[in-house]
Amino acid sequence: MPLLEQVLERYPKDVKLIYKNFPLRNHQFARPAAIAAMAAGRQDRFWEFHDEIFLVYNQLNEAKLGEIAQKLNLDMERFNRDRKDPELVNVIGSDVQEGFEAGVRGTPTIFINGRRLKQRSLQGFQAMIDSELAKLNRKGKEGK
Repeated sequence: MPLLEQVLERYPKDVKLIYKNFPLRNHQFARPAAIAAMAAGRQDRFWEFHDEIFLVYNQLNEAKLGEIAQKLNLDMERFNRDRKDPELVNVIGSDVQEGFEAGVRGTPTIFINGRRLKQRSLQGFQAMIDSELAKLNRKGKEGK
């Protein structure tokens, strides 16, 4: 089971995953792939598309993005139309800007309550999440 799924399973009421796009500039198809994943998301298949992209990241091209969409049984007409929607380009642009402002330089970069996670293991997640939850509990008790 992938690490983020383990974290979400362990903290179902305390952790919320927010995904932001940060396509790397040195990868020719990173931005088109991000747009394609978001277009797939409009058919509730974002995560499946995302995972497929990362399985073949070093082989990405237009044909491969189409193959992934077909493999996931997406409505191809809608998928292709959505990929041209300027709104998706704007969302990615905003995500990248937020990333730069937060000091992101590569992917994946993980933040927990605005603090960068340095130890990307289950134990690292648990230590930081438990620390943040303890802070919230202390604040809650002080406010009473």
